[in-house]
Amino acid sequence: MRITGGAWAKRRLTGPPASSDIRPTPDALREQAFAVLAPWLPGAVFLDLFAGTGANALEALSRGAATALLVEQSRAAAELIRRNVAALAVPSERVRLVAEPAERAVARLAREGARAGVAWCDPPFPAWAEGPEALALARTSGLLVSGARVVLEVPPRHEVVIDGFEIVRELRGAVLLMVL
Repeated sequence: MRITGGAWAKRRLTGPPASSDIRPTPDALREQAFAVLAPWLPGAVFLDLFAGTGANALEALSRGAATALLVEQSRAAAELIRRNVAALAVPSERVRLVAEPAERAVARLAREGARAGVAWCDPPFPAWAEGPEALALARTSGLLVSGARVVLEVPPRHEVVIDGFEIVRELRGAVLLMVL
């Protein structure tokens, strides 16, 4: 697993152990999605829901996002994120890890006034419905701003319909959404 572009291009990240439930985003999908997201990244606040290894948020920072908000409830995954952030020596003011369930974290970030213009949502496939629910809450709470671009990873044979979002483009294993 590596950063595919930007300031930390080709830097390797620590992945999950083989016995882990974490399913990292394939490098090819990350590279394709970030090529599409490029116009919205410079200076953006990037929200990474179900952050896993933190690779997507770190990719966003590498490509010009100002800050990243990472949401991950698994203690093991949160520790993996901390190790990857430290390995890249990311300044603490550019990254915030919220280690709690997605809906609680979204509500907390919205109450604190956080606003994100770009997001990534990669829920565990066995609990995939939590992803669209967290995105819907992020939109209605104001955490995701109108016009925000969101990559949602999608298991095979799942249809994506979320009120307040429009599918802009289909990607390999994901869809690019826009907040209405």
